Amino acid sequence: MPRLSEVIAALDALWPPERAEKWDAVGAVCGDPDAEVRRVLFAVDPVQEIADQAVELGADLIVTHHPLYLRGTTTVAAGHFKGRVVHTLIKHDIALHVAHTNADTADPGVSDALAGALDLRVCGPLVPDASDPAGRRGLGRVCELDHPMTLREFGAHAAARLPATAQGLRVAGDPDALVRTVAVSGGSGDSLFDAVRASGADVFLTADLRHHPVSEVVQHGPLALVDAAHWATEWPWCEQAAAQLDEISDRHGWDLRVHVSKTVTDPWSAHHTSPSIDGAPN
Repeated sequence: MPRLSEVIAALDALWPPERAEKWDAVGAVCGDPDAEVRRVLFAVDPVQEIADQAVELGADLIVTHHPLYLRGTTTVAAGHFKGRVVHTLIKHDIALHVAHTNADTADPGVSDALAGALDLRVCGPLVPDASDPAGRRGLGRVCELDHPMTLREFGAHAAARLPATAQGLRVAGDPDALVRTVAVSGGSGDSLFDAVRASGADVFLTADLRHHPVSEVVQHGPLALVDAAHWATEWPWCEQAAAQLDEISDRHGWDLRVHVSKTVTDPWSAHHTSPSIDGAPN
């Protein structure tokens, strides 16, 4: 069985921490470097439900996309939900490791997994990493469909392919417009509109889109937008990352048991459709 330090070294080779944004908090959160690792659980969020699942599974390591502590703290007291997560992990000898923006821009990265979930052919990064001479790393991906479809059809296709959430998908644009090229970015993507326009994409699928930026894009035309739940756009990375660690485990003869959490940790729990969306407000 490998030690935690060996597994962390392999994860850092996949997603080097120095490639994370300066504001980010990636890497090891807790865990004994000399402890043996047998089971690993991948998840998007380091919340209590995931910690409890790891305990039930008998996992020795959790790898999440989102940080537990993005900003500094002066306490890990169990009276706070983040402190309770830390107490649960330490009590049960479970380590926690985070790969966030360093996984976003990796090759393959979060947006590659999102494109794969949507059956899209990746052409290249939306915002290339200037430090990558091969031009494969970077934020977001520009993709192509195997066959053109209308925006209405693409929205339905994306809703069927992404994990189900209370939010579902919201679409902005002409539903009959033809879609050939798709830009994707897992997580919050409304800072990338200029790059999306420059890419020539017909539609941009991302998450956390806000009213004013979307209104401006729609008025600017003809770019269409698909807004999915943040969690849903990043969960496919868990399966991709688990497969990468599986391959490393096989290569080294580690015999790790690698799992992907299917627990929906998207914070939105319900969705109510308005009685009518035509005409004046009620």
